[in-house]
Amino acid sequence: MSILRGFLWLLGFLLLGDILVTLLHLPISHGVAGMLLITAWLMGRGRLNNDIAIASQALIRLLAMLIMPGVVGIFFIADEFAGHWLAVAVALVVGTLLSVLTTLWLMRRFMPGVEATSEAAPNE
Repeated sequence: MSILRGFLWLLGFLLLGDILVTLLHLPISHGVAGMLLITAWLMGRGRLNNDIAIASQALIRLLAMLIMPGVVGIFFIADEFAGHWLAVAVALVVGTLLSVLTTLWLMRRFMPGVEATSEAAPNE
């Protein structure tokens, strides 16, 4: 039952993001707006909702499948990128590097045991 409550929380914030973007005519994705709302809510609470954590873990295992439709969709609009491949390639490389660096920074910040474990190993 906990996973269902978690999915309902996630769906609720997705719908709130959809409403916010539609009403305010914001130039961002509905999903991104929902993620920003849930992030602000969780930061305001100061702790993680256990139901959301359980539902999120189930979604993380399916992440590649959730991303795939967007990646496949690029093939249908590839002709619109004609003459802009350098900009697209630079954006992909820079975006990937920033994503990896951000993930590394967050992991080191919120998982202090990872850094301590590597430093605690003796160099013999």
